Amino acid sequence: MTEIPAAYMDLLLEKKPLAHLATVMPDGSPQNTPVWFDYVDGKIRVNSALGRTKVRNMKLGAKVALSISDPGNPDRYVQLRGTVTRVRQDEIAAAHIDQLAYKYMGLDKNPYANPADVRVMFEISVFSVQGMS
Repeated sequence: MTEIPAAYMDLLLEKKPLAHLATVMPDGSPQNTPVWFDYVDGKIRVNSALGRTKVRNMKLGAKVALSISDPGNPDRYVQLRGTVTRVRQDEIAAAHIDQLAYKYMGLDKNPYANPADVRVMFEISVFSVQGMS
């Protein structure tokens, strides 16, 4: 696991930028989606619902990339490349989306939640960092 330089930690821990998550489709083509994320215990965590394209692409061991721009200065960004090291589909994953709703919206519950959704949480270990600050 690669250490993320202190110059970018505000993007992970203090500000509320979206991450643009790139995954790889079965045919090898890229797929990109803006996502909410958090950074806990040295891992990037994202959440989605079962059945979505990124969930199908993000198997354990899958390689992904995230591009995170500073909301106050779009020329400042960090790109993280990593490996999916954990996939959860349990009560922790279900609670995680509400934690992200609190981070991004200040709400205790995700207002976009569909009770039929099965939530999936992915932990990503970073192996490469590039950026511009």
